[in-house]
Amino acid sequence: MISITEKAKERISNLRTEEGKSEAHNIRVSVKGGGCSGLMYDLDFDDAINPSDEVFEDKGVKILVDKKSLLYLLGTTLDFTDGLNGKGFQFINPNASRTCGCGESFAV
Repeated sequence: MISITEKAKERISNLRTEEGKSEAHNIRVSVKGGGCSGLMYDLDFDDAINPSDEVFEDKGVKILVDKKSLLYLLGTTLDFTDGLNGKGFQFINPNASRTCGCGESFAV
């Protein structure tokens, strides 16, 4: 399961409007190689659900995850912060053994 906080839900809704996306555009979360810790999170809107996708819904938001990325993301919570230490989406990932200082990459 992948979950989102209320702040992340609000920011996703605002971004959907700002970018002119419809409610049919879901959130796709994936993991790609790169970053200073070896793996990077990728977050985007997607209006297509692939047959191999896992689909989660939390707080009315559908979250799409490909099977390969799911191994790294199970139990993750997507949050959004706009505090003094930075603004953006944050991944609270219990599977990450190490993260970089910016929080955009991780290792397992």
